[in-house]
Amino acid sequence: MATTFKLRVVTPERELLNQDVEAVVAPGAAGEFGVLPDHIAFLTTLVPGRLIYQSDGRRQVLAIFGGYAQVADNVMTVLADGAETAAEVDVEAARKAARDAEERLAKLDPDAQEFADATAELGRSAARIAAASEKAG
Repeated sequence: MATTFKLRVVTPERELLNQDVEAVVAPGAAGEFGVLPDHIAFLTTLVPGRLIYQSDGRRQVLAIFGGYAQVADNVMTVLADGAETAAEVDVEAARKAARDAEERLAKLDPDAQEFADATAELGRSAARIAAASEKAG
């Protein structure tokens, strides 16, 4: 039985992570899910949130902005719309972006494209804040 598996996190801009890990908790569309070595194969969509992984006994956190995750043959591949390490997060900028998105949402028609855009920005900001809070905690 394997004790680790490969975690790859790729965004349109870069490969953020490619390393052996002991466990992952990710933000799936149906709720958070966990992956351990020798996990059954599956494919799922991701929503903005924290991707938490354990490597060498240390807990690490990424902010994920949505995308897809595939698990197969002891490899978890995350194709993320965007992602940042907790250390890369500018918390004050994320808080400002969240406030701005909330203000826009209050004024927009829920059927408008701008409403969907503001909702997505709010999700990305919340993921950044949550990842940065995890780092500090």
